Amino acid sequence: MRLNEIRDNQGARKPAKRVGRGIGSGTGKTAGRGQKGQKSRSGVSLQGFEGGQMPLYRRLPKRGFKNPFRKRYVVVNLSTLQRAVDAGKLDPKGPVNAETMRTAGVIRRARDGVRLLAKGELKSALTVEVAGASAAAVAAVEKAGGSVVTTEKPADKPAPADKEAASDKPAKADKPAKAQEAKKEDASAPADEPAPAEPGTTADDDSENKEE
Repeated sequence: MRLNEIRDNQGARKPAKRVGRGIGSGTGKTAGRGQKGQKSRSGVSLQGFEGGQMPLYRRLPKRGFKNPFRKRYVVVNLSTLQRAVDAGKLDPKGPVNAETMRTAGVIRRARDGVRLLAKGELKSALTVEVAGASAAAVAAVEKAGGSVVTTEKPADKPAPADKEAASDKPAKADKPAKAQEAKKEDASAPADEPAPAEPGTTADDDSENKEE
């Protein structure tokens, strides 16, 4: 068989229907579109139109959003690294980073970084330098005698706000308490003594003055 003798299977390629080529063809005149109406015209798009009722794409609620600042990581498993080491593509004595992985064909591109996951088994002691790694992957690499260096720092989680710190406002003076203390002091004070009589007057004169 030669290249010029290669053919598709029978029925694999169906010729396009020729329309508008005379009434004798069966698809002439209106070209299979019927008479008049919106669908007989060109430039009509009725995809998703449901006759005026609320279409499906508007009946369903919106969910979530796309973060414009999201990072796309390339996932690499432990089994993939072990296969590359067994095939001689990765040098276990040197550092294993995004560049060496790309050279070895483990990944196509680094994107925003490589993330190491713990799927599979790792037997070689490797020094892996990645953007991030799961806790299980780090434990597996260290168990094999290697180490994992992450280039990205984990996001700092906000510390829980203490109730005492939230209430660190200058305490207002307790006015009612002070008023009560003042009342208690007044009640405990001795009654006012009568003023001493003026010289040259008697008690009887004072009582007469009061009656007047």
